[in-house]
Amino acid sequence: MKRKLRMGMVGGGNDAFIGAVHRIAAFMDGKIELVCGTFSVNREVSLKSGQDLFVPEERVYETYEQMIAEEAKLPEGERMDFVTIVTPNFLHFGPAKLALENGFDVVVEKPMTVSLEEAQELKEIVERTGKTLCLTHTYSGYPMVKQAKAMVKEGHFGKIRKIVVEYPQGWLSRLSEREGNAGAAWRADPKRSGKSLVMGDIGTHAAHLAEYVSGLKITELCADLTTFVEGRLLDDDGSVLLHFEQGAKGVLMASQISAGEENAVRIRIYGEKGGLEWANEDPNNLIIKMLDQPRQIYRTGNAYAAPFTLSSFATHNTRIPAGHPEGLLESFANIYRNFALTVSAKMEGTEPSAEALDFPNVYDGVRGMAFIETVVKSNESNEKWTKFVI
Repeated sequence: MKRKLRMGMVGGGNDAFIGAVHRIAAFMDGKIELVCGTFSVNREVSLKSGQDLFVPEERVYETYEQMIAEEAKLPEGERMDFVTIVTPNFLHFGPAKLALENGFDVVVEKPMTVSLEEAQELKEIVERTGKTLCLTHTYSGYPMVKQAKAMVKEGHFGKIRKIVVEYPQGWLSRLSEREGNAGAAWRADPKRSGKSLVMGDIGTHAAHLAEYVSGLKITELCADLTTFVEGRLLDDDGSVLLHFEQGAKGVLMASQISAGEENAVRIRIYGEKGGLEWANEDPNNLIIKMLDQPRQIYRTGNAYAAPFTLSSFATHNTRIPAGHPEGLLESFANIYRNFALTVSAKMEGTEPSAEALDFPNVYDGVRGMAFIETVVKSNESNEKWTKFVI
């Protein structure tokens, strides 16, 4: 395609940090430009945000309904191609549904919705319309995460037996939602966040990472959720035992009261012949641990000789030479670039490559909501195991 994709934005104004992250990621490869938006429920903030981003005032809309309706009226050569939704959870479903039904592709923050019912409705719309929905599960965009997935798929470790994934944070160790922290306030509000704080906000990342790298789906689980901070309305810590397909077992820990932790995402996977380890705080490294070999470290960007050659999925998502750190922004950008390549290919009537199609989609969104609801159900049940049903 001979032009950039045109992006509209719901949320992400000057008063929200995640909007800037999405824009930096979207613009990194020069394939996307911002043409319109409704950046905040506060009209003044929205207008100022649009001004700072050089969006014409007439295309800074008051509501997402107005934006989608007005953009749909514009000629194909002017209107937006897709919508990025970076609002609190309860405002994901409405704009995503309306955008898809009006012929626009969608990028949306996780979790995709606040209920499994809403998630399934979006899946049905995507299947009916043929549009593309991208869900920003950031950690799947790292080159060494993609290398880990490729090595598991190739059978490097034999049959998978054990999956251990953790996501500890410490930023909600106090009652921050009552202390002026806007991000904490909506996340800890069940009306705006959904049924679970810790599982909706970060547990879904951990669950997606476990399924993405292992290639195995969760089949049942046993969950224990706790609200440690007095006065908080939702859980802030959780531990989950997991059963996967093919007999694999797992453990998932997500916590927002792990005082002193930042975003210490880590996954370990063990098979019959060996295992792997990847950590967000050292994302360029993939540690390989085989039964009969010395410990190995695969590094992003290296042109290793066979049999240690990095997969095409890892190299496709590597941006800079070896030895330079690639982090959150690059990972986000990989997801946006693959989404853009897929949407552009569909517009041209060609088939996207397997590497381009490798980003979280609506089906991951459905599984994420099923995970949250199953965890909550398990926590409230006296039964040891709760079936993971979609």
